[in-house]
Amino acid sequence: MARFDLPRRLAAEALGTAVLLATVVGSGIMGDALAGGNVAIALLANSIATGAILVVLILILGPVSGAHFNPAVTLSFLLQRALPAREAALYAAVQVAGGLLGVMAAHLMFDLPPLQISQHARAGIGQWSGEFIATFGLLAAILGCARFRPEAVPYAVGLFITAGYWFTSSTSFANPAVTVARGFTDTFSGILPGDAPAFIGMQLAAAVAATLLFRWLLRDGAKEA
Repeated sequence: MARFDLPRRLAAEALGTAVLLATVVGSGIMGDALAGGNVAIALLANSIATGAILVVLILILGPVSGAHFNPAVTLSFLLQRALPAREAALYAAVQVAGGLLGVMAAHLMFDLPPLQISQHARAGIGQWSGEFIATFGLLAAILGCARFRPEAVPYAVGLFITAGYWFTSSTSFANPAVTVARGFTDTFSGILPGDAPAFIGMQLAAAVAATLLFRWLLRDGAKEA
């Protein structure tokens, strides 16, 4: 990653997050339209597309920027002192901006208004705990693979998010930039903007918790002895 300067790394983060959101929202629209009212089929289409695009994006952009596409992941790298505070803030800013551009791109493809205000309520302890668990699990996949099997990170992330759509009550947003962007689509994948702050708070708390736990869990015991 050090071989690429900051502007190119920021461009990679913005591009990757934009494509991710175009996929999340676009596949949600397509799945919902083709499922004939069967929400399970629509969610299956949405989850497969999202997991698949994450693998592709991490493979092609990971060598450039680290392929965070997620302020929670960036926060973890900041806590690990792998990213300076200024760069982490810029990463988060372009991730949010890229996410909004991705939503607009999905709407353009399906002849919808560029930005909408979502009316999809997602609130309550069940949803919030689902977001904590989803984000914690995502960070666990990244941190564990980065320590022992770095080449497996793209596949672990894609598979975890695909699974997370199904085993978490919130359908695994696990990403503050995704959460903000999904507040501006009143389609299958949307979230009421007023419900987004609680999701984001749980995502960031989970990122901190996972980083602290795995810092201890993966520490080399031989060096401590």
